[in-house]
Amino acid sequence: MIRIANAPCSWGILEFDIKNNSNYKKVLDEIKECNYSGTELGNYGFFPTNPEKLKKELTDRNLSLVGAFVPIPLSKKENHEKGIKKALKTSYLMKKAGFSDSLIVLSDDNCTIKERTNNSGRIKNNMKLSNKEKLTFAQGANKIAEKVLSKYNLKTVFHHHCGGYIETPDEIDFFMKNTDENLIGLCLDTGHFSFGGGNPIDAIRQYKERIWHVHFKDYNQKIKELGVTNNWDYLKFIENGIFCELNKGNLDFKKISSELIKINYQGWIVVEQDIIPGMGNPIKYAKKNRKFLYSINL
Repeated sequence: MIRIANAPCSWGILEFDIKNNSNYKKVLDEIKECNYSGTELGNYGFFPTNPEKLKKELTDRNLSLVGAFVPIPLSKKENHEKGIKKALKTSYLMKKAGFSDSLIVLSDDNCTIKERTNNSGRIKNNMKLSNKEKLTFAQGANKIAEKVLSKYNLKTVFHHHCGGYIETPDEIDFFMKNTDENLIGLCLDTGHFSFGGGNPIDAIRQYKERIWHVHFKDYNQKIKELGVTNNWDYLKFIENGIFCELNKGNLDFKKISSELIKINYQGWIVVEQDIIPGMGNPIKYAKKNRKFLYSINL
């Protein structure tokens, strides 16, 4: 059965260094009010880091904790051990809080790579890692996933992400071919995959059983074209609504969900509508997004 969650990023809780005064209790209340069944952890420290308190806040609202976004700059081998510690710290919190099916959602440390951040959605070959560097990246992901599995019996998925070194379909494919299929699945983010130049339906058909987690994020091609013309960086794209309400952009979520059903996908779908703090009305978006998914039987 596919279950539907939302995530703190839909309330402006992003991994970037942006001040946000949101109250975690209010965010959880609104996720519940909008009829979602779960949430991701968001930035470490936004939700309680005491396992018992975290468990209480979620179980009081009958919400599951489905995963945690863990960004790590994996292209540098010296960061791998730090990455392991960071992932294990997050894994401990989720496991100790009683969420034994939660996933580590591993990603590059997005928006710390200036050239990639400034050129999101239009990456040229000279901006990409070498094959040696991409192998280092993949090896680091394998190490982290192995430690998380062996110590806490939690699975790891990789989230391709604009603003990081794994954004385009060819970069994603190299990563998938050079990581252990028993250790790492794919977190398919429909918006990022489209923004990076791909078609999510192609990804579902290509990776099938390695898709262990899905982010439903719509994408506006006209905003991309406007941003490319004006040379926007990644955050400027977000500010201008590149990731819009579901069914307001260019993606056909009925077709996407149909493809997921064809491959017998049984994981979570997490709705994400990335916004900058103070941008728009998060609960209004969340309600409309949930209503749309009900209309396509999700």
